[in-house]
Amino acid sequence: MKQEEMETLRDLIKDVDTAMLTTVSDEGLVSRPMKTQEVEFDGDLWFFTKKETDKYKEILHNKDVNVAYAGKSYVSVRGRAEIVEDMAKKKELWSEAYEKIMQTTYDDPDVILIKVKAEAAEYWESGSLIKNIAFMYKRMTGKDAESAEINETLELDK
Repeated sequence: MKQEEMETLRDLIKDVDTAMLTTVSDEGLVSRPMKTQEVEFDGDLWFFTKKETDKYKEILHNKDVNVAYAGKSYVSVRGRAEIVEDMAKKKELWSEAYEKIMQTTYDDPDVILIKVKAEAAEYWESGSLIKNIAFMYKRMTGKDAESAEINETLELDK
């Protein structure tokens, strides 16, 4: 991931408190809300969880995950997850909020980190929904935006 892409992604997700983490289970895809880490995004996303959770087991079996953010923009990050049990990293990322949410401390052996190495990301800035609608219209009908009289809506003020 290029530096400017990482900076764009960092700006898009930095104020989103909750992300949706999607893993692969035996039954199919499963999504659940996860608290976003307050760290500088460098291509990796970090989340706390416990070993007794389904997501822990699912990641051990299939490392492919997706993380979705909805805020001022919509961001979808595809990547590979790994389980991290490094005590120093847990201590570095831990906060009082986790203590309340997880009812334990970072040095609990059941507490682990999920590290998601971003492989690809897509985002839709708020206000560009019309662009997506016009594009989908063109793909579904085979007509271009001009003949659909949608093209003037593509000129959005940012």
